[in-house]
Amino acid sequence: MGLRESAPMTEESARQLNPLQLAYIGDTVWDLLIRTRLLYRGRNLRHMHQDAVARVNAAAQAAALRRLEGGFTPAEEDILRRGRNAHARHPVPKHQDPADYSAATALEALIGYLYVTGQEERLLQLFELSQQEDDSCK
Repeated sequence: MGLRESAPMTEESARQLNPLQLAYIGDTVWDLLIRTRLLYRGRNLRHMHQDAVARVNAAAQAAALRRLEGGFTPAEEDILRRGRNAHARHPVPKHQDPADYSAATALEALIGYLYVTGQEERLLQLFELSQQEDDSCK
């Protein structure tokens, strides 16, 4: 068995989830990808934590999404739209721009969707592309 408790969901089943549910898991997957990248780059723990905090926030995720614009399938665009339009029952966190927070939720929803449907190759492809211009983890 891999990281999942069961087989990946069908795309149809995943589309039935609330986009905030997809963002919930997508946030964790994004964090894991960032932290794994930092670990493999041989950073010490303090620098890894500082870099992770700088990369796992609404502004950084919104910037990552902007770097990916124009490269999504219609199904991915639909998930992004749903994620962008989803409204949590809490206000935008302090010091976060509402537009960035909305874009970050969209990205997290897409990452969550790709993860739960077992599309790891596509997920990793998008992650790598999103990190190309902002790769200060070297």
